[in-house]
Amino acid sequence: MDFDDVFVPNSDKTIGHLGLVAGSYDELHIGTIIDHLIPKNGPHTLSHGDIVKAMTINGLGYIERRLYLFPAFFTDLSLKRLFNKDITADHLNDDVIGRTLDAIAAFGPTELFNHIVSDCLERDQFAINLVNTDTTNFSVYGDYDSDTNTEEIEITYGHPKDGRWDLKRFVLGMATNQYGIPLMLQTFSGNESDKKSLLRMVTGIKENLKIDEKVLHVADAAFYTEENLQTLGIHTFWISRVPMVILEADELRRTEEPFITCSDDRYSYYSSFSNYAGIRQKWFVFHSSEQQKRKESTFEKKIEKELDKSRKSLKHLASKRFACEPDAQNAINDWIVKHPWIEFDSCSVKQVHERIEKKRGRPTKDETLIVKYAIEGGISLNKKYVERERAILGRFIVATNDLDLDPESALSYYKGQYQVEKGFKFLKDKTFRVSEVFLKNIGRIQALAMIMVLCLYVYAVSEYKLRKGLKESNES
Repeated sequence: MDFDDVFVPNSDKTIGHLGLVAGSYDELHIGTIIDHLIPKNGPHTLSHGDIVKAMTINGLGYIERRLYLFPAFFTDLSLKRLFNKDITADHLNDDVIGRTLDAIAAFGPTELFNHIVSDCLERDQFAINLVNTDTTNFSVYGDYDSDTNTEEIEITYGHPKDGRWDLKRFVLGMATNQYGIPLMLQTFSGNESDKKSLLRMVTGIKENLKIDEKVLHVADAAFYTEENLQTLGIHTFWISRVPMVILEADELRRTEEPFITCSDDRYSYYSSFSNYAGIRQKWFVFHSSEQQKRKESTFEKKIEKELDKSRKSLKHLASKRFACEPDAQNAINDWIVKHPWIEFDSCSVKQVHERIEKKRGRPTKDETLIVKYAIEGGISLNKKYVERERAILGRFIVATNDLDLDPESALSYYKGQYQVEKGFKFLKDKTFRVSEVFLKNIGRIQALAMIMVLCLYVYAVSEYKLRKGLKESNES
């Protein structure tokens, strides 16, 4: 679509930037694909492809409009220029939208989106070298009975990323390529584990999209589990951050081996190999100077908390009485193990004499007293331990089973995870009104999630083509 098409001569109707949205939608064959897979059933003026186009235009309109004000959104727009049909805003009402959402839900939102992406791949519209996969969740309003839930997802309480513990939610999984173009979406129950959903996304990409080139799947630490790695085996290449709950990882993070400075001198690394989960892989321990700076203030606060906590704990220990000196010494040893941030400046076990029965006043000369043992001592920070902990601030491990990958490429690819995170930010932007999920029907919510990602898809592909065109014409 030519840029001049955004204006409508001799008319009070406009289309603004929405003409570019409509043009991109048509160039990507989205409406044609939808109408082929989900033909309209009845003498309706608009096809499902037309309605999805309208919702995409609405979603990328960036003005305060909710879905139930849909006709009002199009009142002042030149619909003939946008849809190449003689229609009015009244044709775009909640009934036709509902029918289209129901049709998408019946066909399968994920499956429909896969067809749209596959068509682009077959026409070589963009390349795929990296697949960045992540999840987020959306809160919904209203009650959802269990008997209305689909087999695929359940609207329920889960871990909120928006802080709204009072709202039920669903999880949206999304995969993008290295340019931030969505490749796949899938909805999950509100309490679905990221460990499971990320694996399903990666396997879904492999099964549904034909990608001839070597692809690296990038995911965060939730993906990195023994079960997931064994399920994917050695023929699916991935990059992930290793969780520090793995003992081998925590030990390697504390290595005192020399680090090599990266070309970006904010980072340095140490390389190693691992056979975690029975998969041969490279582990790169990276140190980020900027990350260390960010963590320094928190670290200092932690030191103060540990010291304060230890003082209170020692006071409680000193108030105890032990039957024998070995019992007291064992208690000291246990205390030291539980408080690695602290060391004793002085520590001793002393005898104390106590009455058999607790009575007031001084004991008489002939009163029998029992001998017990108490602990006394002074403490300070264990400076060696503190410095060892300080040294690992800013360290993290990136793992890959692509044994040909060098450390700096692995780091660059892993940092590319921001592409999918940027996509989620786009979907949750307050000006992106389609993201206000208020529908009561679970199937429609799943369909609407597909529409949301489709809006991002149209936007991201258009941006990619624009940047590519500028680069090729040396205008960037």
